Amino acid sequence: MEMVKVTIDGITKEVPKGYTVLEAAHSMNIHIPTLCYLKDINKIGACRVCLVEIEGAKGLQTSCVYPVSDGMVVRTNTARVRKARKYNVELILSAHDRSCLTCIRNKNCELQTLAEEFNVDEIHFDGDNIHYPIDDLSPSIVRDPNKCVLCRRCIAACNEQTVYAIGINNRGFRSIISPVFGRSLNESPCINCGQCIISCPTGALREKSSIEKVWDALNDPDTHVVVQTAPAVRAALGEEFGYPIGTLVTGKMVAALKRLGFDRVFDTDFAADLTIMEEGNELLKRLENGGPLPLITSCSPGWVKFCEEYYPEFIENLSTCKSPHMMLGAIIKTYYAQKAGIEPEKIFVVSVMPCTAKKYEIERPEMALYGIKTVDAVLTTRELARMIKEANIKFTSLPDEDFDDPLGESTGASVIFGVTGGVMEAALRTVADIVEGKDLDKIDYQQVRGLDGVRESLVTINGMEIKIAIANGTGNARKLLDAIKSGETFYHFIEIMGCPGGCINGGGQPIVPSRIKMDLDVKALRAKAIYEEDAQKAIRKSHKNPQIIKIYEEFLKEPLSERSHHLLHTEYERKELYSSKNNKENKKSATAAK
Repeated sequence: MEMVKVTIDGITKEVPKGYTVLEAAHSMNIHIPTLCYLKDINKIGACRVCLVEIEGAKGLQTSCVYPVSDGMVVRTNTARVRKARKYNVELILSAHDRSCLTCIRNKNCELQTLAEEFNVDEIHFDGDNIHYPIDDLSPSIVRDPNKCVLCRRCIAACNEQTVYAIGINNRGFRSIISPVFGRSLNESPCINCGQCIISCPTGALREKSSIEKVWDALNDPDTHVVVQTAPAVRAALGEEFGYPIGTLVTGKMVAALKRLGFDRVFDTDFAADLTIMEEGNELLKRLENGGPLPLITSCSPGWVKFCEEYYPEFIENLSTCKSPHMMLGAIIKTYYAQKAGIEPEKIFVVSVMPCTAKKYEIERPEMALYGIKTVDAVLTTRELARMIKEANIKFTSLPDEDFDDPLGESTGASVIFGVTGGVMEAALRTVADIVEGKDLDKIDYQQVRGLDGVRESLVTINGMEIKIAIANGTGNARKLLDAIKSGETFYHFIEIMGCPGGCINGGGQPIVPSRIKMDLDVKALRAKAIYEEDAQKAIRKSHKNPQIIKIYEEFLKEPLSERSHHLLHTEYERKELYSSKNNKENKKSATAAK
């Protein structure tokens, strides 16, 4: 790698030739403030907060896009630089809805942080602003253009997902980030993944809250409120209470939920084990008796919607299994309702998810059972944290508590559902035992682990070769499916998760500021926590879960039985994009904004 010598604020160091000034400064522990910059996602120099002085260059330069060169001398903290940065922040604030105290991002807003750091105590450029209506028609995402700073990080994240639901519209002072023609997100190709939310530096994008709906249920004495928590939540919730990224807080999370007043606290991991029983046998049935191959996992509702809209020719390849939390909702309102002697209509099921697309999923009509919703409300990890804080629960002081029986017991295979490759590894653990007819010692399938966008491997089980692939993020899913369509490759089994890194990086997870993402690999830290919980489990194969064995004996009979199909499986259908022309216009708009 070719290196060049750069001097920044009197410190000289050799850095890779391809570095920007921002990256070079960061390698020297010199902090340059940013706003529109987001590592690996957005580098466009639009906000002009990262300005620096470079000897020989005319005017101030944006460090996030300016390449280093040998002998370059940079100054990041001159009076001229500080004044320019402060004025640029003031200009952004002059067109901003400054209702900070009531904003959902109060104390975790990058613009607010910059205003404090730059000692902004007055806006010199205040004037009339355009007040836009809030777009809250989506079942998952609320868009408030009045808090938008036009950083385009959301556009970059959406482009990375190859969805192109939003772009920059109009010009100059009237510029706005939105779907084409100012339409609602609900009238766009949006797949509800929420990657735009966790990329946004302000409160311009947020999840559609279900907090008050859940409080109402908890306060109703005639309603039996059951909550379930997804695998990835336990690896991220602690961040909202000051724990380091990647800290497991499973026991404290359960304790907090019980103190909030939920009647039962169950684990979505139980249903992840159930999913493996159904999906693993579905794979074996297709391999042995014929059926559409590759079999593609269907746990991620953002990915499923993407498939229905962009790749409808692969709908038959989707597993018919519902996602784990939808499975558990159906089990709670049938099996659990019978055992507890409670009418299903009086049970209110809440899912705590790392995913904003789950809010969309529970509204899908095919998910209803006997005319009633099986999951009544979805809370994101962030929403659960807000409820805990609102209830004045001292999270860090809580003793660890266990999930409730009978739907709280799970295995290591189920917890790894929270990270890319986890569903595949969990399925292999069970399928291998079934095919070999014995309890194999092989537990860890290292070849399916990792955070690369697309991974593939060949697994041999009892002489049978199974070619597998894993993709995370719909942009990578597109690459994989295009390769299959072209005949370039073939697989028997594919795992796809809609969010980069999987559920650990879902659109409902705690929002990490861009400056922290420059230092830490958030996805890797949360994934490490997930695998740690897997390793700590006494049972690490789904089919070994005693409560799973019991529910089949007492209720479901066997995987893929008639009752299993009725409760745990569904079907998907071709969905027309709101307008293919609109999608093309969005893509053009996004490309022009780069």
